[in-house]
Amino acid sequence: MRPHQGLRRDQRGLPLVRAAAGLLGLLLAGPALAQNAPPEAPGRISVVGRASREVAPDFATVEIAVESRGATPAAALDRTSSAARKVADLAGEFGIRGADLATAALSLRPASKTVRDPGGEMRDVPDGYQATNAVSVRVRDLARLGALMRRLIDGGADRIGGVSFGLSDPRQTENAVRADAVRDARRQAEALAEAAGTRLGRLDNLVSPPRDGAAAPMHARSFAAKASGGGIAVPIEPGPITVEAAVEATYQVAP
Repeated sequence: MRPHQGLRRDQRGLPLVRAAAGLLGLLLAGPALAQNAPPEAPGRISVVGRASREVAPDFATVEIAVESRGATPAAALDRTSSAARKVADLAGEFGIRGADLATAALSLRPASKTVRDPGGEMRDVPDGYQATNAVSVRVRDLARLGALMRRLIDGGADRIGGVSFGLSDPRQTENAVRADAVRDARRQAEALAEAAGTRLGRLDNLVSPPRDGAAAPMHARSFAAKASGGGIAVPIEPGPITVEAAVEATYQVAP
């Protein structure tokens, strides 16, 4: 009976031996598991840098319209076409030709007039046709803009839609403003890192414009010009154009 009892003692001790072996294996594997663990992701700082500059415009666009009436559609259109050619000729006297002249709109519609019938009531009756031709004029010599508008008005222009200003080649200014925005983003990120008691790492991502923003706009003043009596040049003050830019920058935080 004793050999049988000894066998039971060995079987009872076997789980303890296995547990000890498993614990020893975990202790030996611990350093290897720590070495294979993925490194902790570095912290990041995201900011939006903004910048703007004011620059002087180098051209203006003026929309000049002429209107004529005629008993027939052809008559109204012919009169308006003749007036539009005169506008183009007057612009040519100021050196404005080719691509700086363009048709902006052309319309032809029935015209009417209001009359009083024998019963005393007012009503509209047909009155031929009205044609309108609008010409877009780009003026590069801004010093002569007021004189040109005065000349066009005296030459038969019926309406001036407005004056807008722009830059012939805005890319250089836009690139400079975007560079200012990048520097602004860097300054913001450095200030945040210093406030958090850490150091700014390398640039991780740069987006222009920001994901939730639009392209950098240019703002310029526009004027509705009115004729003045006595042949005086129409006073026009272009004012500056504001070019804006924004960038979204993400930096890593140095360990």
